[in-house]
Amino acid sequence: MLIKNTNDRAVTIEMKNRDILLNPGEEKFITAEEVRDEQLRAKLQVRAVSIVRPSTEDEEVELMKEIESLAIHQGEPDGEEDVQNSPDSMSS
Repeated sequence: MLIKNTNDRAVTIEMKNRDILLNPGEEKFITAEEVRDEQLRAKLQVRAVSIVRPSTEDEEVELMKEIESLAIHQGEPDGEEDVQNSPDSMSS
């Protein structure tokens, strides 16, 4: 999913898997699993961020690469197995 900061100030979303900082008007991709994160849901509820559209398959692949890279740099397991086994993961 593509989300957008609809606020007039920066919004930080501290999710279980990663933190996202969105400046006003900025857009970022999130996974289907992240859509269910409590912190993101709270930001959606107060309309600090909005879901713009679903991601394409190519955008989803790039997002997963980015998340895996972040996990490696943070010294955490890449979580690839969990994402691939998720009922919401996109298959090619």
